[in-house]
Amino acid sequence: MPRTPPEMFRIKVVEPIRLHPPEVRESKIKEAGYNVFRLSAEDVFIDLLTDSGTTAMSAKQWGGLMMGDESYAQCRNYFNLADSIRDVFGFEHFVPTHQGRAAENVLFSTICKPGDIVINNMHFDTTRANVEAQGAEARNLPAPELFDLESDHPFKGNMDVDKLRQTVEYVGAGHIPAIFVTITNNSGGGQPVSMANIRESSIVAREHKIPIFFDACRFAENAWFIKLREEGYADKSIQDIVTEMFSYVDGATMSAKKDGMVNIGGFLAVRDPKLFERVAQKLILVEGFPSYGGLAGRDLEAMAIGLREVLDEDYLSYRYHHTKFLADALQERGVPIMTPTGAHAVYVDAKRALPNIPREEFPGQAFTVEMYLRGGVRVVEIGSLMFAAPDPGTGEMKFPEMELVRLALPRRVYTISQLEFVADTAGEILEHADELGGYRIISAPKVLRHFTAQLEPCIGSCDS
Repeated sequence: MPRTPPEMFRIKVVEPIRLHPPEVRESKIKEAGYNVFRLSAEDVFIDLLTDSGTTAMSAKQWGGLMMGDESYAQCRNYFNLADSIRDVFGFEHFVPTHQGRAAENVLFSTICKPGDIVINNMHFDTTRANVEAQGAEARNLPAPELFDLESDHPFKGNMDVDKLRQTVEYVGAGHIPAIFVTITNNSGGGQPVSMANIRESSIVAREHKIPIFFDACRFAENAWFIKLREEGYADKSIQDIVTEMFSYVDGATMSAKKDGMVNIGGFLAVRDPKLFERVAQKLILVEGFPSYGGLAGRDLEAMAIGLREVLDEDYLSYRYHHTKFLADALQERGVPIMTPTGAHAVYVDAKRALPNIPREEFPGQAFTVEMYLRGGVRVVEIGSLMFAAPDPGTGEMKFPEMELVRLALPRRVYTISQLEFVADTAGEILEHADELGGYRIISAPKVLRHFTAQLEPCIGSCDS
């Protein structure tokens, strides 16, 4: 038997890629300020920066693009998407958006005020930024199991329900406009959330009459892990699991660029018709008419199809095993990763990989830069560059608990041999770990600095 199940699709269209020689890669990353976000995509060989919007769409989706109704209001593709959202998630009220962060912006600018607290098992970068842009606090309450990167706990993405209850009772429901559960937990290594934890979080929210939402970007992958790992769900269909998951929440934001299987698109769905009216009016101001929300009709159609296709269990099995193949290959080469493996990405533990580089010199970013220098592979740091910030009270720098590098796998894009190359590249870094140094920031914005910051290598020490 093969190490991983074969792809449940055939490749019909290919796109050439090229690997620059080492001296060209060195020049390109220097020009980019040692920030892989600033690299031209044409200068990247294998791009694992994100699984967002990088999906290879299906033949049916490409056919759907040709059926786009580009009428300004109430196009037929909107109604097809409404059917998918109702059938898959059970929501009657939704607005389309051009991507997930737009849905977050519309929601948080509607429900948040300065001094509020939005609770999450773990906010991702744009979610946190959209909360903070309203003068509110984005507070993470992850389960303690998350931080044991080598444990085999099946649901490390869980909310700490005890802390959730304590926080709600201490802060007061009037200061908490929403509780969020991110599925799967992207900042937390792509780890899933159990059905029991979703249910328990919902009980706390409803006891205190606080709306509870999903960040639903990878809802189908989370459902797959529930089927795979949680007692009582092995014989249930993915759709049945999704139906139960969403029965516990009052709404959801979603970047459909992940489990919507499209290159652009998202939505905000709610159960409360009064809240729906408020967000629809806000959408008109910042995105577009409520039946298109910043998208062409053809994009609405591709999303309507993708939300159904992602529930296919053959696809989800392939997706999980494809990612696990990369995880196993990395471990075989001695690369320390978070285990057990999620579905959309493998997360390297940069603190263990590069223990000689202190946190303030961004070991995750050092690993990221080396992946490009040695193999033309683009990955992303999810650690101190992304999340470290001064404490508002003391001014002392607060570092995130984990220093991770995410190798995110675009859906249906890369082959096993390409993943072998990625693992070889990471393994080579480990062989030269003692020779590598850290980085310092030259310039960066105050918000979401990792996207556009420019850095330079430390020569000797960044303190010198």
